[in-house]
Amino acid sequence: MAKRILIPLPDTDFDTTEVAVPWKLFVEAGHEVTFATERAGIVPACDPLLLTGVLFGQLGAEAEPKQFYEELTRSSEFNKTVAWGTVDVSAYDALVLPGGHAKGMRQYLGSTALHSKVVEFVKTGRPFAAICHGPIVLARSIDKATGKSVLAGRRTACLPAYMERTAYWLSAWKLGKYYRTYDAYVEEEIRAVGAEYVRGPLELTKRGTRTDDGPAFAVVDGNYVSARWPGDAYLFAKKLLEVLG
Repeated sequence: MAKRILIPLPDTDFDTTEVAVPWKLFVEAGHEVTFATERAGIVPACDPLLLTGVLFGQLGAEAEPKQFYEELTRSSEFNKTVAWGTVDVSAYDALVLPGGHAKGMRQYLGSTALHSKVVEFVKTGRPFAAICHGPIVLARSIDKATGKSVLAGRRTACLPAYMERTAYWLSAWKLGKYYRTYDAYVEEEIRAVGAEYVRGPLELTKRGTRTDDGPAFAVVDGNYVSARWPGDAYLFAKKLLEVLG
């Protein structure tokens, strides 16, 4: 049976692969995806450097995810976004929180309106998922009833500090803090809210694909799925599909 999946996004700078790959696999499986932005009707855009290559044509999205993104930009759901602050969470079967590291992501990562909706959704007990910087949204979503983050006590992956640090060192000479969304590393913020951080195998270059999950890593903790970076996007989507049944 078709499920309805909600994917909130910032207006700009989300990761190409972490959005386009799950979207493609979800719609191929027969599910309906709704995109939410801060204001309804915004047509969002990914980090443009990930389409052209961050440094000397490298460090960007791979060819197939870029093809999926081109398809995504032509889809009706991508061009008819709803407002994340007014969304009815009961209308959705799953919530997916993608990542991205450029500064436009702060609109999404720091939105108290979005955090409130995330708390509502998590309380439904339905499947939810986050990849790369996405777990920051969960970390900052505080349940007023408990005073704790919805991520507290959950096993989770996120962008590992060694990956974030390496990308920054490689690019800072040209791009400054492009790879440092905040002064604190993603991993530090996730640990600080009482989540059980799971690093996964060391990896910097090899990425999973549609047909090869060997280099990829994802964590499934009950109804919650998480992963580290764009190289995990295919496996991340597959695992959420499994949880959705």
